[in-house]
Amino acid sequence: MPEGPELHLASLFVNRMCGGVVFTGPVQKSEVSKNPEVSFSCPAYTIIATSRGKEVRLTLTPQKSDSAQGRCRRGKTGQVNQVQTMDIVFRFGMSGFFRFTTEAELPKHSHLRFYTNEKPCRVLSFVDTRRFGTWQPNGTWQLNRGPCIMFEYLSYRENVLSHLSDRAFDRPICEVLLNQKYFNGIGNYLRAEILFRLNIPPFVKARTVLEGLQTHLSDEDRKSVVKVEDTEVKEEVTNTEVKEEVTDREISDRAAVKEDESETPDLLRLCHTVPLEVIKLGGKGYDPENMDYTDFKSWLQCYYVEGMKSVRDHNGRTMWFKGDPGPMAPKDAKTKMKVKKEDDHDYKGGKKVKKAHSESTTKPKYIQETVQEKEVPQRRTGRRK
Repeated sequence: MPEGPELHLASLFVNRMCGGVVFTGPVQKSEVSKNPEVSFSCPAYTIIATSRGKEVRLTLTPQKSDSAQGRCRRGKTGQVNQVQTMDIVFRFGMSGFFRFTTEAELPKHSHLRFYTNEKPCRVLSFVDTRRFGTWQPNGTWQLNRGPCIMFEYLSYRENVLSHLSDRAFDRPICEVLLNQKYFNGIGNYLRAEILFRLNIPPFVKARTVLEGLQTHLSDEDRKSVVKVEDTEVKEEVTNTEVKEEVTDREISDRAAVKEDESETPDLLRLCHTVPLEVIKLGGKGYDPENMDYTDFKSWLQCYYVEGMKSVRDHNGRTMWFKGDPGPMAPKDAKTKMKVKKEDDHDYKGGKKVKKAHSESTTKPKYIQETVQEKEVPQRRTGRRK
C-alpha cells in the first residue's frame, strides 16, 4: 500500500509533469469505478498537487483568457456559468498512483482522467488496479486524520504525546503506528523499518514506549526545526535524474531536529525522519514512468528482508521484525523466517509463491514491481469445505 512518502512523491510527480500544462474539457471517470463523478468542465484549467499524510489533493484552477474569463459551462437556460476552483482529495488504497501519458497509451486501469488541450492530447490519470482507492470532489483533508508525520512535525508530535491516555495506546506499538489519527502517513513497511532501527519489539504496549518523551520541544530544538506546514517542493528533471530545488520551507536534511550523533533518536522523531529518507530517494521511490525501485529495495533493512521474521498482528497485517516479538503478540501467531530462495521472490517474475491473500496485499508495489496483472490476487471463489 502506498504510504506517506509515496503520496508526497506522487504530488511531486504531478507538479513536475503538469507544470505549465493547460487542461481542457470535462474530467472523465471510468464506467467501472464506483467513486463519484467529478462535475468539472472548463476550456482551460491547470492542476496543482499537494500531499498531507496518506492523502493527495489536486486543485483544478480555471484559467482566465480573452475567450473564457473562467466561464466554462452552459446551463440549461443557455447562460454561461462560472466554474470555481475545485479540490479533489485522493486516497490511494492498495494500488493507486498517477500516470501522465498520451491518449493512445492510456493505462488499462485509469479510473479518473484529465485531458490536455494539446494535439495530440495527453492525459493525467489516476490508475488503480484493485479499485480500493477513492477520490472526493470538493473534498477536504479527513478530519479524523492527525497532522502529517513529515510536514507537520511539531503538531504531530504534540498530538501523540498529549493523548497518551487514549485507549488506543493500550494496543501494541506496531498496531498503533498504523492508526492514522496519530500517525498520518505511516504504513506497513515504515513501521517495520522504524521499530527495527530502535530495536523495539513490535508487540509491546504503545504507551510504555512513548511515556517519558517530551510533549513540547525546547526553544533550542524548535529553532533547529525547519517549519514545514504548507511546504512546496519543486523538482527539475535533468538526464533522467530528479533534482529538488530547495526552498526556505522545504523538507531536507535540515527538516529533522538536529541531534548529537551520540544521542539515540526517539520513536516519534524516527517516524518523521525515516519517511524523509524515502522522499530523498526521489523518483526511485515513486516512479510510475520508469518503475525503477532498485534504490528503494536496497534501502530496506527489515521489511521483507532475508533473515527477518514475520507474524500477523491482531488486524491480520504482516509485521516484519528481528528478535523477540514482545509480550502482546497474538497467542496463536505463527512466526515465519524470511529465507533466501531462488523462486520465493514473487517480484522476480516466474511462478508466484502461494500465500495468504492478506499477507500478499500488504507488500508495497515496489516489492511486486514485475508481477503481471493476471497474477494480482482476485476475489476468492474457493470451494466450501
